[in-house]
Order: sequence, then structure tokens, then C-alpha cells
Amino acid sequence: MTSNCSFDGVDNLMKYLELAIYLPIFLIGLILNVAALLVFCFFLRKWTESTIYMTSLALMDLLLLFPLPFKMHANTHRWPADLQPLCSILEGQYFVGIYGSIYTIMCIAVDRWVAICHPFKAKQLRSPKAALWTCVVVWVLVLAVIFPIIYRFREAGKGDFHCFHQFSEKGWSPPVIICLQVFGFLGPALVVVYCSVRTIWALQRSGQHSPQSRACVKIIYSSLSAFLLPFTPSHLGILLQFLVHQGIIQDCGNKTRISLFIQLAMCLSNITCCLDALCYYFIAHEVRSPKHTFRISMTSQRKATFSTSSV
Repeated sequence: MTSNCSFDGVDNLMKYLELAIYLPIFLIGLILNVAALLVFCFFLRKWTESTIYMTSLALMDLLLLFPLPFKMHANTHRWPADLQPLCSILEGQYFVGIYGSIYTIMCIAVDRWVAICHPFKAKQLRSPKAALWTCVVVWVLVLAVIFPIIYRFREAGKGDFHCFHQFSEKGWSPPVIICLQVFGFLGPALVVVYCSVRTIWALQRSGQHSPQSRACVKIIYSSLSAFLLPFTPSHLGILLQFLVHQGIIQDCGNKTRISLFIQLAMCLSNITCCLDALCYYFIAHEVRSPKHTFRISMTSQRKATFSTSSV
């Protein structure tokens, strides 16, 4: 237990690691997401539920990428106090991009689960218009929740500061962190995992091993990877840092390791902008194929339903 635990070593290490991580993520993510938008908006002949969701996801990824150069600058430079409003806007964009991506991936998983596992209800529930309105609701929801909260993260009039770092204790209050963990990650994660597992199981149970079914499974695995790999470590780090702020973890060595872990995890969580490119590739291939993957999978599922009910 110590009250003067030093994090200078962690901060000095992260100055170089953040640059090494953020620079390729920013460049690769920017190229991939702009290319995806061009493909979805100009080269695909038909707007489907899948392309609408993926277009929204690409926009969320770009919103997340935009603050990264400012984040890299803020890591090595202190900003004057009069730039706090700008910092809050950039932090808001960053978190809107993260949690907007989380909820968009969740909507994609639910849409796919309905299409494959409930093909009869899908005719009433799924449509490009419904997908568009769902994306609008996600955007409005994350904007309405994130921006009012983000302004509580900093205390005005405290002099020079590090943007994206050193949030106030209000930002680490139990209500904020509990809502962040439950509604920001755990809830969507359970939905994504459940829908993905059920969809894969339905495809395997149908007994169809066609190229279209295998392509659909690849889409499911890529979406699941783009969700769990970036966001699980970062939210674990947030939970551990919350325990530090609550005084539950007091050992200086553990505090230092947690500080390094959460900063690394938050840096690597931005790789979701690149992992989403896997989803873009499979979705674009699916939509451009002569026979739509979901349509064939839905037909296979109907056949499996009829054969099961006739036994």
C-alpha cells in the first residue's frame, strides 16, 4: 500500500507504444473504411440489410479513427485549459465510435439470427427500411448517452491537462462504470454470442455444406472476432482500474500493472476498425454473388423445418 505510487515508467513506455500502435491502425483503418464506403455506396447494385448495417459500421469506425491523431498528440503534450471543450468533443467522438460499433455489431448479429433461425418471421421483421431505422436509433442513442456523460469526465479550471487521460473521479463513479460495463459491453456481448452460436448451430443442423453456408459461417466468425478480440480486454481493464479508484486494489505494483494493461488494451481496442474489414469483405462478396447467402441459408432452414415437422 502506498499513496505516492509512480507511473512515470508506464507513461514513458506508452509514449512509444501508442505511436507504434495508433499510426498503423489509423492509416490502415482509414484506407479500409473509406474503401468500404465507396464499395457500398457506388459499386454494389443493391442496398440490403447487410450493406446498410455495414455502411453504418464503417461510419462508426471513421468516427473512432478521427480523434486518433489528437490522441497521439495529447499523449506527449499537455493541452491548455481553454481546450477542454475541444477535448470533450474529441473524447465524445471516440467513445461514440466505440459503443456505436458495439451496438451496430450486435444489430448485425440479431439480424443474421432472425434471417437464419426464424426465416418465416424474417419476411415481416427484416427489410432495408427496418435496418436503416435501426441504425438511426443506434446513432441517436449513443450520441444522446455519451456526450452528456463525457462532460463530467473533466473538472473545469484545473490548468494544463492530458486529453484522453486523467479523468476526474466523477468519470469513475460506480453508476457510470456499472452502466458502461453492463449496457456498454456485457449486454451486447451476450446478445452477439448467443445469436452467433444459435445461427451457426442452425446452419450445421440443416445439413447444408454448400459454399454459401460456409460463407455465412465465415461472416459470423469474423463479426464475432471483430467484437470480442478488441473490446473484451479493454473493458476488463476498465473494471480493474475502477477497483483501483475505489481503493479495493491498493498495492503499488498491481496499480502499475493495471495502468499498463488498461492503456495497452484501450490502444489495441482500436484495431476493431481493421477487423471490421473482414466483415466488409465477406458482406461485399455475399451481396455481389449471384445467389444471396442469406436467401439460400433461409431456404435451407425452411427445408430443415419442414423435414423435422414431418417426422
